[in-house]
Amino acid sequence: MEEEAKPIRQFQRRLNPHLQEVVRAEVLKLLQAGIIYPISDSPWVSPTQVVPKKSGITVVQNEKGEKITTRLTSGWRVCIDYRKLNVVTRKDHFPLPFIDQVLERVSGHPFYCFLDGYSGYFQIEIDLADQEKTTFTCPFGTYAYRRMPFGLCNAPATFQRCMLSIFSDMVERIMEVFMDDITVYGGTFEECLVNLEAVLHRCIEKDLVLNWEKCHFMVRQGIVLGHIISEKGIEVDKAKVELIVKLPSPTTVKGVRQFLGHAGFYRRFIKGFSSLSKPLCELLAKDMLVTRLLVAWHILELFTSSWGSNSGDAYFPNRSSPRLAIQWLVGDN
Repeated sequence: MEEEAKPIRQFQRRLNPHLQEVVRAEVLKLLQAGIIYPISDSPWVSPTQVVPKKSGITVVQNEKGEKITTRLTSGWRVCIDYRKLNVVTRKDHFPLPFIDQVLERVSGHPFYCFLDGYSGYFQIEIDLADQEKTTFTCPFGTYAYRRMPFGLCNAPATFQRCMLSIFSDMVERIMEVFMDDITVYGGTFEECLVNLEAVLHRCIEKDLVLNWEKCHFMVRQGIVLGHIISEKGIEVDKAKVELIVKLPSPTTVKGVRQFLGHAGFYRRFIKGFSSLSKPLCELLAKDMLVTRLLVAWHILELFTSSWGSNSGDAYFPNRSSPRLAIQWLVGDN
């Protein structure tokens, strides 16, 4: 924690009956798994927040018949709002790997095995003295985490450090790890099998649990961090490209930002992406409209002064004419 940080106790938030049942089920599941435990005297308390699970993006029509993007919802996710706790938390600056460098290292191999950690964060135990800081409140009581939850600002750095410490002698040699995504590779079927055996033995030694339903063994290609990797190299996921192509033209600042985020994910495959996206990026400038108004006013002043020097005084039958011109500029854009 930061020096002079004082405990923060927040009140629970109201939930409708349906979301209360969602929270109840999640609390019971975590209690049975031993991940949380009841606590009543913690000076640190954060509220519970229930958000929809996002399972992709699609294009739909709104009530005006306009095409807009929306995220598909597949259920509900119970989260803890640790924002105030994160403000007074001393930040862990352990770096995450650059995605492009990870992709370059794993591509170009004929055989792969893709492993996925099971509830990755929950496999890391929290120090007993710090568990009370994770306390959350809900309609069914206050509870603290024994295992590291989502929402803590230092959780990603802590998890990546843990994974690198486990596989430090294997990374960049026979495998790559980004958070809970593990990629094992080999030049031949036998080599990949030997590398897989070494990685699995290490998982057993360190009690690292894998999600077998999401693991794929001895395959020629697969998706790593949103990209298709194979012996051929790195390719884009065509499903994501088709989605970007179908996105409607953005009409709001939020829409522009979302479109640039989707398109920028594959910027390495688009020549001159910075130049192509510059007009859209300029629309995100904070004082863009004010700047354009000042430029327009300056142009009008130059125009009137030039007109007056060549053809006598500029004639404005109404002193509001420059203002009308600027209003026309704003309305046109």
